[in-house]
Amino acid sequence: MRHGEPLGGSRYRGQIDDPLSDKGWQQMRDALAGYSLWDAVVTSPLVRCCAFAEELAGAQQLPLAIEADFKELGFGSWEGKTRAELAEIDPQQLQRFYQDPIKYRPEGAEALADFSARVSAAWQRIADAQHGEHLLLVAHAGVIRVLICHALGLPVEQMFRLQVSNASISRIILDQRCPPVLQFHNGRLGIF
Repeated sequence: MRHGEPLGGSRYRGQIDDPLSDKGWQQMRDALAGYSLWDAVVTSPLVRCCAFAEELAGAQQLPLAIEADFKELGFGSWEGKTRAELAEIDPQQLQRFYQDPIKYRPEGAEALADFSARVSAAWQRIADAQHGEHLLLVAHAGVIRVLICHALGLPVEQMFRLQVSNASISRIILDQRCPPVLQFHNGRLGIF
């Protein structure tokens, strides 16, 4: 599950630790209202994920694990900036980045290969430790994109072709007897 809307609205937030807005809290609560399907909750340590995960785990009396490697991609010089602000600096930089995020990453940004390796390693640790449990991961768009690419065997440089909306849910089924299965993406519980 991706976090809800943070304070400050849409921007390249990366590892800036902004909390959820009131709207973001409501998005998260609405997305999971009435559901208690999980055996445990895993979360990014960034407050826009962790605060809600702590609330949910406490309310449902679930184990909570905070996984540092599920932090969002570091966007370097883009952190805290909106699309409009970046377009003022260089109108073509967003297009170049989305066409080739490896070659045109922002100055000081985390390398996509490093980000993917970090997230995939955390994913593997969880996959190795889970034995049929139903886990809820509260994380970021970039983390979810990497996990879906990993699950489907897609190259990570294609991750920005996946839309991940605020408070949306994606379900990946892990079974050690077969490859991961993406059951649904960018949805809401109760719809599928």
